This record gives sequence, structure tokens and C-alpha cells, in this order.
Amino acid sequence: MKGNLGFGLMRLPHKGLSIDIKQTSEMVDIFLESGFNYFDTAFIYPGSEDAIRKALVERYPRDRFILATKLMANAARNEEKAKQELETSLKRTQAGYFDYYLLHCLLDQNWKRYEKFNLWDFVKEEKEKGTIKHYGFSFHAGPDLLDKLLTDHPDVDFVQLQINYADWENRFVQSRKNYEVARKHGKQIVVMEPVKGGKLANPPASVKKIFDEVNPGVSYASWAIRFVASLDGIMAVLSGMSNVEQMRDNTSFMKDFEPLNDREREAIIKAQKIYSELPEIPCTSCRYCTKGCPKNIPIPDIFSIMNKRTITGKLEECASEYAALTSEGNGASACIKCRQCENVCPQHIKITEELEKCAGSLKPGASC
Repeated sequence: MKGNLGFGLMRLPHKGLSIDIKQTSEMVDIFLESGFNYFDTAFIYPGSEDAIRKALVERYPRDRFILATKLMANAARNEEKAKQELETSLKRTQAGYFDYYLLHCLLDQNWKRYEKFNLWDFVKEEKEKGTIKHYGFSFHAGPDLLDKLLTDHPDVDFVQLQINYADWENRFVQSRKNYEVARKHGKQIVVMEPVKGGKLANPPASVKKIFDEVNPGVSYASWAIRFVASLDGIMAVLSGMSNVEQMRDNTSFMKDFEPLNDREREAIIKAQKIYSELPEIPCTSCRYCTKGCPKNIPIPDIFSIMNKRTITGKLEECASEYAALTSEGNGASACIKCRQCENVCPQHIKITEELEKCAGSLKPGASC
């Protein structure tokens, strides 16, 4: 049977500083030719809505694809500006309407802002007008808040959740508990971060060994995507594909999708145990934290180097990478602890604490 793969448009390929429209168009063609049609962008993804206009909307009839985008309350100063995001998204994409529209990235710290700006009523009104066909929200908090939101807004059509095998029992992400709450309310689920920002496409050697013994020769990303696609109630599994190779791989196994068998599920359980014991910083490189950083600290890139140091033990190599990355004085030690980054982090990382550790561990000559 065919799987429910969605094309996440947050990590599109770049050519220099701009999105590579030619390669993105080729990826769109492969995706549609493989029988898939769900595309997911957002108002705050830099250049994404414009890119999908050029690569998809201007090249295919409107009934060939399903397009979702999102409204981010944190990106607006007031209610009027927040509501204008929909108009801007329509202008950028020229899609005419959105099949799915989401209130974006609800967290413990910001969900009341969506209430304050009357955005729940706004999306319902736009649905009645036909500007959007279905509305929902993407969510990065715990099951209690999710239960409250779905109880307060029972007419929500769907919910978008971070679900992957590594975060299934993670005490911060709580993938399993959130999944169960959504299903209790009878909601369809769109999955984001099934490959955890690409991390599960290149897992630790110990995880690779487990997977290779069971199903050699397949990509590690396929394990991650098939795990979530095998769950009940999944409307789409978004993969933020960044090149044609990733697109070809994902469509190859989702075109002829087979749910995980018992042996594969056992392998996933073993992999989950390994991930639960890893001291990694759980950053997915969404880059929400960098937009308002007063010191322009490349937080996700620093965390990536720190994780590499932790897993591989390549101290000198990582110190060199860090020095090159932060040559303009924007290293971890530049942090002034304003914590704006922590207020928008979907992974609930204590970023200032982690940056302090990175500052000590990534300097030249640092020991284990």
C-alpha cells in the first residue's frame, strides 16, 4: 500500500543564500509522480512560501496538490499583524486557498497569546469563508495542555505533533503521551520531526548495528519514517527533505509502504533504549532560537558540534570547527542569558546552560 508521506518545506535545498528553485522543482515532480500530494510550509520559514509558488503552484493545477501553511503569533506585534499573516501567505504562494491552516508552534509560554489575539475565532471564520478548508495547530508542549486545547476547541480538524521513535518516551517531548491524547479526542495527526531534524538518518553506530542485523541495506531514515507511519490515525508524515537523493529514498519505501513487523518493532525498542541513555543536546536545528538572539549566536550549529564531540570524542576536530564557526566573536561565551531563545524552543532545551557547557568544552585544549 502507499504510505502517507508529506513534503515538509522548512529545510529546502539552497544555492548560495537562496533556495534552489530548480532542485526544489525536481523534488516536487518526483513527489507528485510517486503519488503523494501533501506540502507543508509556514509564514516564518524564510523564502519557503515564495519557493513553493515557483516550484509547485505555478507549475501544477490547484487540484493536484494539498497545501498547508501556518500562522505564528510570536511573529506579530498585535492581533491585526497576526491576522495579516494569512493574507501575506496567500500573496506569497498565490495558492488561492489553503487546504490546511495551522496555528503554529503552541508552547506553554505562548498559547495564551493565540487566545489574546482571538486567533481561534479567526481561523474558524476563514474556514467559513473558504479561505482555508481545515484548521488545526502544531504543538510542542505536554499532554495536559494538549488535552485542554482539544477540549476547549473540539472543532479542530487535526493536530500536528512531534513524533519519532527517539522521543517516544522523552520526558520533554512526550511523543507517546501527546499521541494518545490526540487519539482520545479522535483527531487525525500530522507528524513533524519523524527523523528528528535529520539526526535519525545517521544514528550512532550502536543503533546502526541493530538495524543492519534486522534489515540490512535500507536507509536509517526509512526506519524512523516507517515507525510513525505505522501508527493509527496518522494523516501525513512530514519529511523535511533537503535534496533529490532524500526525496528519492523516502518516496521509494513509502510508495510501497509496509508497516513495521514484530522483529522490526523489537529493533526499534532496542534503539529507543540507546537513545534514552545518550547525553545529546536534543536540538533539531529548527533555528527558532536564532531569530531574536541579540548576539547572533549560531546556537543549533554549536549544539551540533557539541553533540559530535560527545558521540565521537574528536576533541581537536570539533574545537577547530567551533573556532571557525564563531570567528566573529559570536561563540557560546557571548551569551548574555536573556533567555529569549528558551521561550521559543520547541524542544524545551535549557539553552543558556547548554551554551555555558559548550563554551568550556569546545575551546582549544579542552579535555573530556
